Amino acid sequence: MSSLSRELVFLILQFLDEEKFKETVHKLEQESGFFFNMKYFEDEVHNGNWDEVEKYLSGFTKVDDNRYSMKIFFEIRKQKYLEALDKHDRSKAVEILVKDLKVFATFNEELFKEITQLLTLENFRENEQLSKYGDTKSARAIMLVELKKLIEANPLFRDKLQFPNLKNSRLRTLINQSLNWQHQLCKNPRPNPDIKTLFVDHSCGQPNGARAPSPANNPLLGSLPKAGGFPPLGAHGPFQPTPAPVPAPLAGWMSTPSTVTHPAVSGGAAIGLGTSSIPAALKHPRTPPTNPSVDYPSGDSDHVSKRTRPMGISDEVSLPVNVLPVTFPGHGHTPPFSAPDDLPKAVARTLNQGSSPMSMDFHPIQQTILLVGTNVGDIALWEVGSRERLVSKNFKVWDLSACSMPLQAALVKDPAVSVNRVIWSPDGSLFGVAYSRHIVQIYSYHGGDEVRQHLEIDAHVGGVNDLAFSHPNKQLCVITCAPGRWCTTMAYSADGTRLFSCGTSKDGESYIVEWNESEGAVKRTYQGFRKRSLGVVQFDTTKNRYLAAGDDFSIKFWDMDNVQPLTSLDADGGLPASPRIRFNKDGSLLAVSANENGIKILANSDGMRLLRTLELSYDASRASEAPKPTINPISAAAAAAAAAAATSAGLADRNASVVAIAAMNGDARSLGDVKPRITEESSDKSKIWKLTEISEPTQCRSLRLPENLRVNKISRLIFTNSGNAILALASNAIHLLWKWQRSDRNSNGKATASVPPQLWQPSSGILMTNDVTDTNPEEAVPCFALSKNDSYVMSASGGKISLFNMMTFKTMATFMPPPPAATFLAFHPQDNNIIAIGMDDSTIQIYNVRVDEVKSKLKGHSKRITGLAFSHVLNVLVSSGADSQLCVWNTDGWEKQKARFLQVPSGRTPTAQSDTRVQFHQDQIHFLVVHETQLAIYETTKLECVKQWVPRESSAPITHATFSCDSQLVYASFLDASVCVFSAANLRLRCRINPTAYLPTSVSSSVHPLVIAAHPSEPNEFALGLSDGGVHVLEPLESENKWGVPPPVENGSASSAATPSVGAPGSEQAQR
Repeated sequence: MSSLSRELVFLILQFLDEEKFKETVHKLEQESGFFFNMKYFEDEVHNGNWDEVEKYLSGFTKVDDNRYSMKIFFEIRKQKYLEALDKHDRSKAVEILVKDLKVFATFNEELFKEITQLLTLENFRENEQLSKYGDTKSARAIMLVELKKLIEANPLFRDKLQFPNLKNSRLRTLINQSLNWQHQLCKNPRPNPDIKTLFVDHSCGQPNGARAPSPANNPLLGSLPKAGGFPPLGAHGPFQPTPAPVPAPLAGWMSTPSTVTHPAVSGGAAIGLGTSSIPAALKHPRTPPTNPSVDYPSGDSDHVSKRTRPMGISDEVSLPVNVLPVTFPGHGHTPPFSAPDDLPKAVARTLNQGSSPMSMDFHPIQQTILLVGTNVGDIALWEVGSRERLVSKNFKVWDLSACSMPLQAALVKDPAVSVNRVIWSPDGSLFGVAYSRHIVQIYSYHGGDEVRQHLEIDAHVGGVNDLAFSHPNKQLCVITCAPGRWCTTMAYSADGTRLFSCGTSKDGESYIVEWNESEGAVKRTYQGFRKRSLGVVQFDTTKNRYLAAGDDFSIKFWDMDNVQPLTSLDADGGLPASPRIRFNKDGSLLAVSANENGIKILANSDGMRLLRTLELSYDASRASEAPKPTINPISAAAAAAAAAAATSAGLADRNASVVAIAAMNGDARSLGDVKPRITEESSDKSKIWKLTEISEPTQCRSLRLPENLRVNKISRLIFTNSGNAILALASNAIHLLWKWQRSDRNSNGKATASVPPQLWQPSSGILMTNDVTDTNPEEAVPCFALSKNDSYVMSASGGKISLFNMMTFKTMATFMPPPPAATFLAFHPQDNNIIAIGMDDSTIQIYNVRVDEVKSKLKGHSKRITGLAFSHVLNVLVSSGADSQLCVWNTDGWEKQKARFLQVPSGRTPTAQSDTRVQFHQDQIHFLVVHETQLAIYETTKLECVKQWVPRESSAPITHATFSCDSQLVYASFLDASVCVFSAANLRLRCRINPTAYLPTSVSSSVHPLVIAAHPSEPNEFALGLSDGGVHVLEPLESENKWGVPPPVENGSASSAATPSVGAPGSEQAQR
């Protein structure tokens, strides 16, 4: 079927839905297989209409299509079987067992036997694995969560979960436009034509001397009596097009909320938490609390992309492919209701804030940094792992003259101010503070203890109850909320699929409810609150599963699917009547306000481990006695401050403690390196710092991955985003994939040098091999890019670009045959269907996979493209080429903004094949430049070099380099096979790993790393791809847990912000 015919089916589906042909619309969805209506599917599952559920599924997949499909059908049939047993309908259960479940016996005979044995039990809950099985309703709800994940991960559904964004009544509009055109062609057009049929073309009757009015204001079909009739021509005519309304992720085809079944479009404003009409607000939802920003439902919204699947390459998380494990309701992805062991319950830290906490928020990425606002207007930043207060600020109006007269008068009359809300921006680079008096203050956060004033807003007359960050039209905005008669807050579950609100009236009545967004109605109301709450109740959500609220001197927890309280705890006592609470992003920590100005940090087992890594050098007796030296990344002022602190206080013995390089947006695990305690030793201690040299295999952990004799050189290397595998592209166009499995020695299944992985291949035995038609792959420039969910890899080795399925290794598509040949690939950060392709003819092509079309061709380089990197914060693409040039392109219109050539050190002549690579820092504002002659850090907006490191002339050239996952370190490999580790903040060398530490003596001296890759969540782990085809994973010793110690900052040399020349104070000569 052609694409236009396919689109016509969507128009018909929309028409049928608008006309309330309810059965027909779902029959066409199933029969065409174009759109899988998840809402309809959910309703049928909830209602237990199993025959219709399977019939509807059959339009999209069969049992044996793939492992996801098999698991979907198995879960449905297993639930049907258990329900028959629960009703003691043995004959029905036997029929289901024989007709529906027996097909799975060939794949897992033991499982089938176990299911069969349930017939012998009086109550199947006697089976240990089914002991937590609740009632039918809750079991169906649990299964549905599993089914939705399987459907979203199933490639057969990949482009079928999102209905196109259409204007209402699009088919009617097209017909109206056609009639309008036909009327214009009439020889004797009447002013008020009578349209009686669509079966033949319209034609006006005999001449009557009347002249036809303009079609722009002639509603040909405006008076049709049919409900939902054709829209007036003025609204859709070709001469007066109206702007497209803002798409709303969960609205219906038409604007009537009660009939919503398909995603479509409707207009409106962002959610207002203080509005009197809660249902109206629901049409424009907030993003989940893990990403606390209000998202206008626009095409570039992360929230929308998670809730409505894009057509084309999936951006969802792939599920493990284990066929038919013994899982029952309560034992799949959703744990059982009665086992809240993963809730943070143990008191791990107690902090003294100094005034009563009113609002708290954990950093979205550095998950142990807690932002606190208090009842006297103070704000503080805590590193809860080390119990250290990084920042403390009192309330102060930054510019009183710019404030409104009512605010100035109010402050004079009563200067007391309280914090109502604190919140981080989605990327953690900003935080906002809403006060009880008019004001919102926005600070920028630059890591460690560096906080700067960013923006002050005189927002409301009176208090500012709430605020949130938003990205409408890719521009960061702040949304504020004034108080009403109730205090109500809203939050999504972590995956953005469920909306909850919590409110306390002035009479003290508190409620938590879940909303049905599509209908604007309350779905369920949770029970268990004190009848008259003694304060405003705060609540939060975590793990897509739990709700928590501070009430009645305790923290109460609910399972989202059960209105009865799950458990409550008092955190060892000492809590106020309505404690303030906040989870960190992964739900491992819970901050709770306590009496006497305290804050208690509750943790589960994961949280305890996270906090323990931060305790390595904490000294309670000295925590507040002296300032602690920090080195902030890419920050002149912070580096100077750190230099002063280091000089005045001295540095701790490097065997006793380590220095943290505080990086903006660093991963939580980056905080394994913590700030040193200050000792009373001589301030000359810093002068005895030595570079850490690693020359023996016993000084680090290294692992050569299992060999494959088919390859002789590793050209490209990457860890998968999940961190449990490594993908390599060899020079002969073959891909290699190593996977780590969960085991006693490797409980999380992540890539590690401690446990060898398996060289993985699908059962078919096929290899992922690039097209090499008419090219010698050994001479080609290989390149690849991995999708964010690890499902696809796009790759080229001089020939066509290939798109591979990472599960099956099958080639899904090939495109863009040379010339020119692709030399670098990068996925667009907001849309996996958009790819930037660098070419060997020096152009960059912006290619849309979904429509198989080059959208733009960028010209600015003179030689082949060797590097591409997107910044989703600045909305730019940075490119680098073999011409040693850097270019910055705007991703909205793809115009070139700036260009600059690298400063190649004097006396150094780059080779003809010299690559220039680029990679963004986690702040998405600075980027690393890698060239055989240098490492450099550039600031993007000005395209200025703020730091440069140059090897000595006698040293080996750099072969590759990369940031660590938290952007605190830079790993660089060299032609002499050594590896150097730098502090990213100042590009100062802290550790050198010599080849003798990881290469056996039998290996040729000419073997060296060609490429280096950093683990996505372990900052101290990296991998090397060698010129002999080997891949090595390296980590520091567990006793060390770091690569050396950063050198002390002396005389401010790390703070040069000007573009340095080689040998100038801003550049760092190698100690090699």
